[in-house]
Amino acid sequence: MYELVQVGPRSYYINAPVKIGVYLAEENQVYLIDSGNDKDAGRKLRQLLEKQGWTLRAILNTHSNADHIGGNQYLWKQTGCKIYAPGVDCAFTRHPLLEPSFLYGGFPPKDLRHKFLMAKESPAEYLTDAVLPKGLTSFPLRGHFFDMVGFRSEDGVVYLADCLSSKETLEKYQIGVIYDVGAYLDTLEQVKQLSATWFVPAHAEATQDIAPLAQYNIDKTREVAETILTFCAEPIGFEALLQKLFTAYGLTMDFSQYVLVGSTVRSYLAWLKDQGALSVDFATRIPLWHRVG
Repeated sequence: MYELVQVGPRSYYINAPVKIGVYLAEENQVYLIDSGNDKDAGRKLRQLLEKQGWTLRAILNTHSNADHIGGNQYLWKQTGCKIYAPGVDCAFTRHPLLEPSFLYGGFPPKDLRHKFLMAKESPAEYLTDAVLPKGLTSFPLRGHFFDMVGFRSEDGVVYLADCLSSKETLEKYQIGVIYDVGAYLDTLEQVKQLSATWFVPAHAEATQDIAPLAQYNIDKTREVAETILTFCAEPIGFEALLQKLFTAYGLTMDFSQYVLVGSTVRSYLAWLKDQGALSVDFATRIPLWHRVG
C-alpha cells in the first residue's frame, strides 16, 4: 500500500485506498491529485515524496469528498503547499461541515461528523487553468459530485477521480454515490470515447482501456433506475422506497449508508421526475412517488 507507480515520463499514481495522482513538474516540484482520507494518509504521502527528493508544490483536489481531501490540512501545515479545488467543491473543501450537512439535509448529528464524511478544513483556492503546471490540464467530470474534474497529462495519462467504480465495488455496494444522475451518465458516455496511454480511476485499477468499465457503470446506473421505477409502480413514500432498495440489494443500514444511499436515491427520483418517468403526489401530506404510464 502507498506504492508509487510510474505511468508516464512525468506521471505517477500512489496505490492507496483512494489512488492519488502525482505529476512531476520542473526542478523536482510535484503536484498531488487529491490527498487521501486523513492525517495518516497525508503523513505517508509526505514521507514518500521526501524519499524521492520531491517538493510538494500544490494539491489539486478533483472534488471535495472527505476521502479525497482528508490529507490536505496535514500536508499544508507540513509543507506550505497550495491547495486548489474546483467550483462549488472549493467551498466544501474550505468548510467540510457542508458535506455531511448536504447529505443529511440539515445540521448533521455526531454520527455523521466523522473523518469519512467530514475532513479537516483546508485553505483551498479555486482551481483554474492558470494554477496548473505546464503539461497538465483539467476537464469536467460532473455527476458524482458538484464540480468534480479529472486531469490529463501531456504524456497521455488521464486521472478519472470518482467518475466510475470497479466491478467489485459496485457488486458490494450496488448503489454508487451520485449527485446528478443525468450528468453522471453523460460523463460516462464521454469517458468511453477518451483515448489515453493510461487511465487512473480513484476506485478501480489503472487500465489502458476504460470503455468496458465505463459501460458497466452505465448499465448499473440504469439498472438501479429501473429498480426504482419498479418499486414506484404503486404510490410509495421515500422511506418505504429506501427500505425496499436496501432489502433488494442486501445492503446494511447505518447512519452513513442511510445518508449516502438516501441522497443518491433522491437524485435518481429528481432525474426520473424531470424525465417524465415519475410523478409525486402531496395530497396525503406524505410525498408519494408514482411511475408514470
